[in-house]
Amino acid sequence: MTENKQRVQGKKVAQTIVRISGKDIDGSFKVEKALVQIKGINTGMAHALSYAMNKSFGITPDTEIGEMSEEQIKNMGSVIGDPVKYGIPTYMLNNRKYVESGKDVHLVGSELSIASRQYITRDISTRTWRGYRHQNHLKVRGQSERSTGRTGSTVGVTKKKESPKKTTAAAGKK
Repeated sequence: MTENKQRVQGKKVAQTIVRISGKDIDGSFKVEKALVQIKGINTGMAHALSYAMNKSFGITPDTEIGEMSEEQIKNMGSVIGDPVKYGIPTYMLNNRKYVESGKDVHLVGSELSIASRQYITRDISTRTWRGYRHQNHLKVRGQSERSTGRTGSTVGVTKKKESPKKTTAAAGKK
């Protein structure tokens, strides 16, 4: 769960790197800032999770994660794994009515990337409009396509360069 790298801080031994939900996090971070480092947890969810950890296990949001014990880090992982069990409302979860199980779950880390990839391949295979847009590397959610987000040049009306006028030859004949 944690790395062997440790630093001495006063009488306590603090860990420099802590592994939480498959992510190596600096041990000097406080609980909320450490949670934001995990893919799939934003600041609002991190605040709610730290509140649930404080309420359930007595882990205050001001503690550095390097100073936490193995048991506290394991408790932190259980709150991240099943936030509904610890009082987080379902509207804060990132994957409600999950396709595989039909339950409300919160996916983090590699699970989130795998699930999003599966959703895209399912859209492509069922030939939905979103799948068509994904397949052709176009914008999916109605954004402007004319100039933003394109690699290379902009698409649109281009003006022709004006050719130099032949004023000197016409003026010399008169």
